Amino acid sequence: MFDIFDILQGKEGNKDYKKKPVIVQGITGKFGTLHTKLMIQYGTNVAAGVTPGKGGQMFDGIPVYDSVSEAVKSTGAKISVLFVPAPFFLNAAKEAMNSGILLLIAIPEHVPVRDSLKCLEIAKAKNAMIIGPNTPGVIVPTVIKLGIMPAEPFQPGNVAVFSRSGTLMYEVSHILSTSGFGQRIALGIGGDPINCTTLIECFDMVRDRADVNAVVVVGEIGGDAEEQLAEYIISTDFSKPVVAYIAGRSAPKEKRMGHAGAIIYGSFGSAESKVSMFAKANVPVAKRPAEVSLLLAQKLKKAI
Repeated sequence: MFDIFDILQGKEGNKDYKKKPVIVQGITGKFGTLHTKLMIQYGTNVAAGVTPGKGGQMFDGIPVYDSVSEAVKSTGAKISVLFVPAPFFLNAAKEAMNSGILLLIAIPEHVPVRDSLKCLEIAKAKNAMIIGPNTPGVIVPTVIKLGIMPAEPFQPGNVAVFSRSGTLMYEVSHILSTSGFGQRIALGIGGDPINCTTLIECFDMVRDRADVNAVVVVGEIGGDAEEQLAEYIISTDFSKPVVAYIAGRSAPKEKRMGHAGAIIYGSFGSAESKVSMFAKANVPVAKRPAEVSLLLAQKLKKAI
């Protein structure tokens, strides 16, 4: 099984424990520049950047290479954060995985579905993982921040937060943090129709971890990811307490909302069907983000 914690922080005794090298594809672009600086401020070990045609330059003391293979050879990085426009995503992702990258954080939105599917096929062949596209990224509080999320909402703890929405991942994590529920990991799977890492795969990451004592799911209308997750929880007897929030409960039907994946056809993908399935899995669903911490406290029998 893919051990994302081993990739993100390593094991005690490793010389790069909690300082895993990271490369940034598109480091000299507008968003790459901004968020690379913020990741470095957080403590992420950004070891190299990649921008074709700008090899040999330096970015805030970080070497820039023309290709991912050069950056990987120089740094030994297994992680890449990808800030390139959607039309260039497929080739950039293929280059990364063919160069030895095992964890790819795919930030761009509007990636064609066909390109996402091709990348997913390569990832499976390479035993790699892609988070996204259209993801805010992943954070292990105080250890590593990969993506565009602000740092402030997240505090270290033992709750895993998995979300289809970037901003709601921030809001719910902030509510959890201020209620005394820090996060072991927070990960946005992305708001596109194709999520290269699914909610079920996220649950598999933490189901046997002793340092995760509960899971919070931030879902939304559209698709059937939450319904499938509920069936997984039931069929595999997932033992950790789970609490959910579904965004878009009052949205009109057959109207596309903010995310490409958040569209309802008839009753398919509706909030009602997701809440109903979660009820069968004994997962309480908050009606608003502020209720998440209250429901979690009840599940954990903890006063807040």
